Amino acid sequence: MGLTLDQIANLFHLTGSLPYGDTAVTQAEHARQTAALALAEDAAAPLVTAALLHDLGHLIIQHPDIVRIEGADYKHQYFVLPFLRGLFGSDVLEPIRLHVEAHRYLCFVEPDYLGPRNSAARRALDQAGGVFDATQASEFSSIPWAPEAIRLRRWDDQACLISAEPPPPLSYFLEIASGVAQRHQAMRLPRLGSLPQESSGQPTTRHSAARQRATPSTLQSTVPSTVPTAVPNTATISPWPAAAKHR
Repeated sequence: MGLTLDQIANLFHLTGSLPYGDTAVTQAEHARQTAALALAEDAAAPLVTAALLHDLGHLIIQHPDIVRIEGADYKHQYFVLPFLRGLFGSDVLEPIRLHVEAHRYLCFVEPDYLGPRNSAARRALDQAGGVFDATQASEFSSIPWAPEAIRLRRWDDQACLISAEPPPPLSYFLEIASGVAQRHQAMRLPRLGSLPQESSGQPTTRHSAARQRATPSTLQSTVPSTVPTAVPNTATISPWPAAAKHR
């Protein structure tokens, strides 16, 4: 049931041209923009991968060979997990699983968060259960991977605009995802000798080099390793110009 990275790439090519809700971008453009925002904030490779794949469930559900299930799009964050579990660990899967709940959380801690967003965002929020109450928000904030899901949700909600400078191509981000998958597999299969020294939650040499190529020198991130519960909004930062130059 699990997908390979080649199959994920094919899925983007097959259904990624479908519109992202009622915005001006496609599903594939939205995924690349979300991943580019994560890269610009110096996110670790697994979180960049989660940003790229957070809506992959929509693409699977819209595949012509999949039987349509009413309301499945509103559970896309769960629907996708069995397809990715063979490739990635919790550092990718959990932010994806929690990114819809993170929307409910953000709308509670920041009452103006939804703001003038499109009607599709409001419908999705309602379908997810609406804005959290105080107890729900407190419980969510204590869940492992909630800070990462909150960061992912902010990027998700910013990645819906046409830009003159496009983010790097899909292949660029799939290379990062490949490195994350390889390290996850290495940790699952003990070898004779030493295990890889890098933690799956930290950027790899390959990812660090890619980030240096894709991120302007003026955007050297100072995001701490422990993210505050309410992650600051950095929507005014644009990661695209330097990223596009090094595609």
